[in-house]
Amino acid sequence: MNDLVIRNCLDFNQNKIDIFIKGGKIKEISEKIQISNIPEIDAQGHFVSPPFIDSHFHMDATLSYGLPRINQSGTLLEGISLWGELKKDLTADAIKERARKLCKWSIARGTLGIRSHVDVSGNNLMAVEALLDIKNEMKDFLDIQLVAFPQDGLYRAKCLNNLKTALEMGVDVVGGIPHFERTMSDGAYSVKTLCELAEKKGLLVDMHCDESDDPLSRHVETLANETTRLGLEGRVAGSHLTSMHSMDNYYFSKLIALLVEANLHIIPNPLINITIQGRHDTYPKRRGLTRVPEQMKAGLNVAFGHDCVMDPWYPLGSHDMLEVAHMALHVAHMTGAEDMKECFKAVTTNPAKVMHLDNYGLEKGCNGDLVILQCKNPVEALRLKPPRLYVIRRGQIISSTDPVKYKINTGKEELVDLIF
Repeated sequence: MNDLVIRNCLDFNQNKIDIFIKGGKIKEISEKIQISNIPEIDAQGHFVSPPFIDSHFHMDATLSYGLPRINQSGTLLEGISLWGELKKDLTADAIKERARKLCKWSIARGTLGIRSHVDVSGNNLMAVEALLDIKNEMKDFLDIQLVAFPQDGLYRAKCLNNLKTALEMGVDVVGGIPHFERTMSDGAYSVKTLCELAEKKGLLVDMHCDESDDPLSRHVETLANETTRLGLEGRVAGSHLTSMHSMDNYYFSKLIALLVEANLHIIPNPLINITIQGRHDTYPKRRGLTRVPEQMKAGLNVAFGHDCVMDPWYPLGSHDMLEVAHMALHVAHMTGAEDMKECFKAVTTNPAKVMHLDNYGLEKGCNGDLVILQCKNPVEALRLKPPRLYVIRRGQIISSTDPVKYKINTGKEELVDLIF
């Protein structure tokens, strides 16, 4: 029986609340819940939030850092070359072992939803089978959504049949990478083909789109148009969209209207975008991130992704979505109080919308999935990236840790916790 009471916590708006979870669902939220004989947590005035959600990740490559060698240049192209070498030696057991470890890190960080792309452009679908197994194995602890991703290009790698087979096997979302096709026209045609496939099958779409510094990489325009033409509004996401940092303002003013019309979800990946983009620049050097503040101001749903953790493209990370949001607010110049709160939403409620997660949130009737952090509010969470004191899934504690305090001696001993 997944019943739990959480007392003395602070919500997003700094209200002091108790939360009663019954049968894995939030039954009551109020200032003081009168109930006994049920397991309790005393949050001691700390911040409670729905869990973190990562709407863009690559679980088939995660934790493979150093295999078969290290990406010395840190570039996208060397990472792609490395991945090509690594794929030849991949085994299902190795993929599952690394993915399983990553999922445990995710739980410890309070990340309980992951949309992972899985490469379908090779000679077999071993990685698809492996991650479907992990999805089923971890279903009681976190939500995993898989994207059929033609990483080497749908037409470049001639892998449309593989992608269709992956969907038949149980992969959830149609993926694509139009900017990696051989020509602009092939890229546009791949967007059309994949959106039509998703419409026919009633599936969501998530495309790597315009992950480039090239201002003429404009496949998101085609993606928005196909979304509207096929009636897919609200079901399609454009990931990366970094070419927008190179586009002129006049073209962007036209483009943003198309994105709004299509109700397109936007998924920047701040850590990897600013690492990989701008590599052809000396100075001035482009920042590498799509136009996040402008997209949010236009009313688009913007969700940040982690993308990579210790793989051929990125040598760091522990799947902490607060690290992602922390980087984003700096690069996007979003250090105003309300802007920072929006960055917190971009790793919680916004990606939940991208993934169409049911019953997500901190409201009566939502799933009893919560994270209690050692801080007082969402902005402090971004500042400190603090310990997740409790991670709760359907009313059960699946991860916990003690509060961190530092013993300081400046003539007398005292404990300091860094909370403002």
